[in-house]
Amino acid sequence: MIRLCTTGLPSDVSIEVGDMSFHLHKFPLLSRSRLLEKLIDDSNSTSHDQEGILSSSSSSSCSLQLDDLPGGAKAFEIVAKFCYGVKTELTASNIVALRCASEYLQMTEDLGEGNLISLTEAFLSQIFANWSDSLKALETSEEVQSFAEDLHVVSRCIDSLATKACSDPSFFNWPSANTTSDQNDVKSPKTTGLWNGIGAHHDQPKPLPRGGDDWWFDDVSFLSLPLYKRLILAIETRGILKPETISASIIHYARKYLPLMNTQTSLNDFNHVSNGTQPISEADQRNLLEEIVGLLPNQKGVTSSKVLLRLLRVAMVLHASPSCRESLEKRVGAQLDQAVLVDLLVPNMGYSVETLYDIDCVQRILDHFMAVDQEVSSAAEQEGQVVVSSAAAAEAAASDVMTPVTMVANLVDGYLAEVAVDVNLKLPKFQALAAVIPDYVRPLDDGIYNAVDVYLKAHPWLTDSEREQLCRLMNCQKLSLEASTHAAQNERLPLRVIVQVLFFEQLRLRTSISSWFFVSDNLENSTQALPNGSNNHLNGLRQSTDRTSQDHQFHRQLVGVNDHDMRLRVSEIEKECSNMRRELQKLVKPKKSSWSLLPKRFGFRKKSHEPSSGQSKESKVNAKVAVAPDQSKLTLDQGKEQNHENGDVAAH
Repeated sequence: MIRLCTTGLPSDVSIEVGDMSFHLHKFPLLSRSRLLEKLIDDSNSTSHDQEGILSSSSSSSCSLQLDDLPGGAKAFEIVAKFCYGVKTELTASNIVALRCASEYLQMTEDLGEGNLISLTEAFLSQIFANWSDSLKALETSEEVQSFAEDLHVVSRCIDSLATKACSDPSFFNWPSANTTSDQNDVKSPKTTGLWNGIGAHHDQPKPLPRGGDDWWFDDVSFLSLPLYKRLILAIETRGILKPETISASIIHYARKYLPLMNTQTSLNDFNHVSNGTQPISEADQRNLLEEIVGLLPNQKGVTSSKVLLRLLRVAMVLHASPSCRESLEKRVGAQLDQAVLVDLLVPNMGYSVETLYDIDCVQRILDHFMAVDQEVSSAAEQEGQVVVSSAAAAEAAASDVMTPVTMVANLVDGYLAEVAVDVNLKLPKFQALAAVIPDYVRPLDDGIYNAVDVYLKAHPWLTDSEREQLCRLMNCQKLSLEASTHAAQNERLPLRVIVQVLFFEQLRLRTSISSWFFVSDNLENSTQALPNGSNNHLNGLRQSTDRTSQDHQFHRQLVGVNDHDMRLRVSEIEKECSNMRRELQKLVKPKKSSWSLLPKRFGFRKKSHEPSSGQSKESKVNAKVAVAPDQSKLTLDQGKEQNHENGDVAAH
C-alpha cells in the first residue's frame, strides 16, 4: 500500500515500513528525527558516489527502509502526522508503540521543543496513574516487547498495577457503579491538546466494585502468562495482600484458560475454552498448568485441598511433568486433614489402568502427610514441648478429640470403603494403604471394619489365610456395640475373628457387671462393718456436712444482700420490737399481780406428778390472765392440762 502526502508538493523521500510505502518530504522529517536525518544524508552521499554529479531534482529524492521500526506502519503513520503538524490522538493503546518508535527515530528535544519523546513520556506518567490505562498499555507492550523492556515501560506498568492491586480502589477516585454523569460517558471522550496537533485521549475507566480484594482478578486475567506471572510476583514482593488473595487470583486465571478446571475430569475436549477466549492446544494447557502450580504460594492452607486435588486431576489428564504432579501431591499431603472424600477419589489416568481409582497417588499423598506429621512431632520434641505419645493419642481419640491424624484416619477408612468395590484392587495394595495409619489414632475401628467387610464382599474368592490377614487390619477390642453385633453375625469373616469378637464382647460385659457389683458391695460392707459408735460418728459427720452446706448457702445469701437492704431490715426489726414492748406494757399495767404467778407456772410445768383438783382450779383462773406473746405456748399447754383434768373429773 502507498500513502501520499496531500500538501500538493511532490515528495522527495519514500519510506517503506513493512508492506506500506510512505511518500513524504524531507524537511518535516529532518526537523524532528535525528535518525531520519542521518539516513537521508547517507542516502544522498551514496547517490553522489554512484552517479557522479546529478541534477538537483534527481539528487533530492531518496528511498529508505525501516523494517525494524517498533509499532510498524501504524506507529510510523502517527509519527509522520506529528512531523507535519496534523492533529492526532495519544491513547493507552498506542502510547507504548509511539514511545518506542520515537526513541528508535531519536526524536529528542535538541531538534525542537516538545518533541515526540518528551510528549509520550509525559503521557505515560498520566497513564500510570490510571488502572485501566496502565492495564491496556501493558497489554500492548507485547508488540514491542524488547524495546519496551529497554525503556522500562513494562516494569513501570507492572509496578503501577501492583501498587493499585494492593490498595483500595476508592483511593484512585474511580467512578462508582451507579455513576451516570456525562463526564463518565465513554462515547464522549475528553481530548486535551498537548503540542503540534497531538491530543491526549483518556478512556474513562469502567466502574469497579467497591470492597473486597478480588476486584482486580478479572482485569488481569486478560494478560498473557509471562506478564501475569511478573505482576503476581510484584504483588507478592510488596507483602501487603494476603497469600489467600494471591492464590485466589491465580486460580481465577487458571479457570479462565484451563477448561478442565470447571468441568468433570475428562479425556476429551482439550480445545474447548470458556469465557470467549481462543482455543488452547493441549501442549499450551500443560505448559500453563505447570507455570500456575509453580506460581501458587507454598504456605499450608492458603490454597484449598479441593482446588489442589482438582489441579492434580487436570495434571494427570494433560500428562504434566512428574515434578508438577509431585509438587501438587506434597501440597495436598501437607493439608490432607482438610480434604473431602469425594475430592480424594482421583480417577486412574495412567497409561496402564489397573484399578478404577489412582491408589498409588493417594498412597503417596498419605505418605507425605505422615512424614510432615512426624517432622512436626520431632520439632516439638526438640523445642522441649509436650509431644503426644501413642497412649496420649489413644486417650485423645477416645475422648472424641478430632486431631489432624484422627481426621485423616477417618478419611482413609472412608476412602478404603469406596475403593474396596473394585475387583481389580489387589490385597497387598489395600493392606499397604490401610496400614499407613497407626492403630492408636483411631477412636473406633468401625470404619476400617466396614472397609474390610466391603472388600470381602467384592472379593469372595479370597482364601482363609488371606481373609485372616485382611482382618488383622482391625482391632476387635475397639468395635462399637453395633459393629460387634454385625461382626458376630457376618458369615464373610473367618471363624477365628468371630470368636474373638464374641470373646471381647463377653469380657467387656463381664468386666462392667463385676465392677458394678464391686462398687455396690463395697458401699454396703463399709456401712455395715462400722460399729455403733462409728455409725453414730458417721451420721454426725453427715449431719455436720449438711449443716456446713446450709451455712455456706446462708452465707452466700447474706453476701448477696447489700448494706442498704441490711440497714432497712434492721430498722424494721427494731420497730417491731418497740411495738411489742409497748403492747406488753399496756397489758401488764392493770394486772401487775399476774407477773408473780409466772414462776409458779414455770415450776408447775417442770413437775412430773399429776396436778390436784385445787391446783387445777388455780390454773384455770391463771390461764385467763393475759401474757406476753412469748408465753403463748405456756398458756396453751396449761389449757390442755386443764381440759385433761376436767375430763377426769367428769369421768369420776
